[in-house]
Amino acid sequence: MTKLSVNINKIATLRNSRGGNVPDLLKVAQDIERFGAQGITIHPRPDERHIRYQDARDLKNTVTTEFNIEGNPVKSFMDLVLEIKPTQVTLVPDKDNAITSTAGWDTIKYNSFLKEVIQEFQQNGIRTSIFIDTNTSFIEAAAKIGTDRIELYTEHFASEFEKGNKEAIKPYTETAILAHKLGLGINAGHDLSLKNIEFFKQNIPNLDEVSIGHALIAESLYLGLENVVNMYIHRLQ
Repeated sequence: MTKLSVNINKIATLRNSRGGNVPDLLKVAQDIERFGAQGITIHPRPDERHIRYQDARDLKNTVTTEFNIEGNPVKSFMDLVLEIKPTQVTLVPDKDNAITSTAGWDTIKYNSFLKEVIQEFQQNGIRTSIFIDTNTSFIEAAAKIGTDRIELYTEHFASEFEKGNKEAIKPYTETAILAHKLGLGINAGHDLSLKNIEFFKQNIPNLDEVSIGHALIAESLYLGLENVVNMYIHRLQ
């Protein structure tokens, strides 16, 4: 079964917009797990504009399912992850001022750097995943680096699917087949939504996990958080 990990960055954004602790990030994480999600994802950035580093520490003692921390492996991020030791760390090549993720890793250019980072996390018992585009050379390099999983960057698929172009799924299917042959686990995320998640799941073999935040929270404004979490779980099954 493909697991649903809910990214709660947008909950933190809403909280930070007024100060105080409404909505309560920790309670929302607990509720999302209670509603059936199999994981919680956060993406702390250096400016802490949504998830704060202290949130990550507090969630360590709150999350009872899989805990996934995403981010660019700068020193402060690495220190945080090594302190918390989540279930999984997802390496994302974000610039400090990025609004959201815009590309995956060039695992050929950054081969040595990523290998060193991944080895350090794995030596501390943390499963590693690399955010990556559908480039077969990058997938092959990722396998040689030694990462446990890849996370497919799905923005292109989502935007093309919205236009009615279902053929856009093909490179993702081919990438997933190759990754599985190379012994890599397969995650996916970015702009996946209730509109496209069932089609995506049906066409991606051996899909271990999806990480969904922005769309899920936006959909919850109309349909309710508990209902939306269960709608995703149903589609993923």
